[in-house]
Amino acid sequence: MNNDTISAALTAIRNANTRRKATIRIPATKMTACIVQISAEEGFTKSAVKHKGNGKEFPDVSLKYLGKKKDPYVAVIKRISKPGLRVYSDHREIPKILGGMGIATSPTSRGLITDREARHKKIGGEISCHIW
Repeated sequence: MNNDTISAALTAIRNANTRRKATIRIPATKMTACIVQISAEEGFTKSAVKHKGNGKEFPDVSLKYLGKKKDPYVAVIKRISKPGLRVYSDHREIPKILGGMGIATSPTSRGLITDREARHKKIGGEISCHIW
């Protein structure tokens, strides 16, 4: 049984990208729904639609690809802060991913935000994942 739903969702997205799948269904939690919503807003995925099946909700994520070869928009999606080792950062120390081309998500007291928003609002917190 997997207790880390965030890493399960990120692994599902990573595996679907390597298999060139159009849509995938990931485990539904508030955090995974926010990560999928942020990745859609930043342009890494097309959309996320909530789907009910067997009395449970699952976000269906539509993935984006480039050109005829179907190169994925998401090159790397990596879990940073794990249940065994939490990684925290001040707003001045939040890393810029590929010079601003990628994003780092951070759950804060004001919800899940990207690295740019955290620097702008001067909020630090836990660094959950990097996407580029």
